[in-house]
Amino acid sequence: MAGVDDQISRVRRLVESVLGPALRALYLHGSAVAGGLRPASDLDLLAVTDRSLDGEQRERLVTGLLELSGPGGGPRPVELLVVVRGDVVPWRYPPRADLLFGEWLRPALLRDPRPRPADMPDLAVLLTGARSAGRVLAGPPPDRELPAVPAGDVARATVAAVPELLAEVADDTRNAVLTLARVWTTLATGEIRSKDAAARWALPRLPAARRPVLAHALRLYRESDYAAEWWPAGLRQQAPEYAAHLAARIAAAAGRDAAGGAAELPRPPR
Repeated sequence: MAGVDDQISRVRRLVESVLGPALRALYLHGSAVAGGLRPASDLDLLAVTDRSLDGEQRERLVTGLLELSGPGGGPRPVELLVVVRGDVVPWRYPPRADLLFGEWLRPALLRDPRPRPADMPDLAVLLTGARSAGRVLAGPPPDRELPAVPAGDVARATVAAVPELLAEVADDTRNAVLTLARVWTTLATGEIRSKDAAARWALPRLPAARRPVLAHALRLYRESDYAAEWWPAGLRQQAPEYAAHLAARIAAAAGRDAAGGAAELPRPPR
């Protein structure tokens, strides 16, 4: 963890330097605080500010993160979300992200290092996880700074991700397979779980013919980074059918929630 801790410290210093007194809080969340960092896991950070970043701040922050985040090997990938507190407190849906940095955005950020604010439904899920289990790097505890997101909006945000996941099954197979299982788990149980915990919940509940795709994705998640990812041809060909099956299960679970059968959301990630 020494290398990870040093990388987190470097990102914290960059955020504090760029945002200055406008920074209200900075939290580490996701796998790093749940004790589940895997070979391809990102370092997930959430910064809360008093006001929107100006163009120069956006460029300085993105340029610094492009150096500190690892696109493969070496430093871990960093995902940083910046939110203006007034954009999420009081809570409204969809929430608005002031800046998002992630390795999948690297090509776009190299072309334009001043990304604009944008609505981001998935922020409802991320804020919930950070509020429940975020580690303070700067500022007050997360349950004092972040909003309590209504259960219905957490469910809406998870379902909103499904069309994009279905579109990514062919090109980002591991992530799409695992995240679909996580969406289903969240809707069915009311718990926001880690990807491996969600996969463990989903596996015995799938038909036998659908389990090998998820089992292989879980093995990759636990054991290898994206550069070492491999799929037997037969399993990759089964991935679209797996995804369609999960989409149907998600739709059924979402229908139950809409009818008033939602589980109590959320609980801390595991």
